[in-house]
Amino acid sequence: MNMNEMMSWRVQSPDSMGFHSVITPDTAACRVAQMFRLNLPKGASYHLKDDERELHAVLIQGRAVIEQEILGKVQLEKLDSFYIPARHSIQITALEECIFYIAGAVFDGIGEPLVRKFDRSLPIGDIHQIHGEGPCRREVMFTLAPTDKASRLICGLTWGGDGSWTSWPPHQHEKYLEEVYCYFDMPKPKFGFHISYKNSGDVDDMVVHPVYSGTMVQAPCGYHPTIGCPGSQNAYFWVLAAFDPMVRKYDLAESDPMRV
Repeated sequence: MNMNEMMSWRVQSPDSMGFHSVITPDTAACRVAQMFRLNLPKGASYHLKDDERELHAVLIQGRAVIEQEILGKVQLEKLDSFYIPARHSIQITALEECIFYIAGAVFDGIGEPLVRKFDRSLPIGDIHQIHGEGPCRREVMFTLAPTDKASRLICGLTWGGDGSWTSWPPHQHEKYLEEVYCYFDMPKPKFGFHISYKNSGDVDDMVVHPVYSGTMVQAPCGYHPTIGCPGSQNAYFWVLAAFDPMVRKYDLAESDPMRV
């Protein structure tokens, strides 16, 4: 793998109104993990359905109402999320200008519609977690947890500290999972860096991607630590997609032995 390939893993998602395919197998390095973005003006509606993919959406900005046969009618606030299996549909109506990040993966018959209300006051446990220590401490909230019924996707939100590292020590899970990091609440001039490298301990193998709101970076393989600039924190929606439902697990990461 050359560095030009890793440079192509960074995509800036569109901020124009409408539904956008951002990371799909026909144009991206990831073969399993897929990403979409839905931007709606106030008062607009969108009918979301896919016959082949499971979809998991997080409301990154704004407020909205969703209506779905099983879930009923639910009002979404910022960072609330929902999941629908393939062949299920959902109607989304924007109460304010909205941005949704939407993860997708091939559906394998496992999954039930789900809404998760964002609640940062949840005690530390299965959904709300703290990882790392000191300059590597970060907060994690699962939006689609390993215990939720889905075929391939596990997803969540991560916040780093002021100018600190996340995903450190660097890890990879390329035998089982692909990952995409989707950054939000980092409007320019705030920024961070997302680092991609393939070989353990190889500093010369690294590609450094600048990231800010709307940036999405793929990790089809290799290690992928991130760091925020001083005075800001990295915030991202991360999407794990398993190559097979049997390995839809969160604890498969292998740390870089040179960085532990």
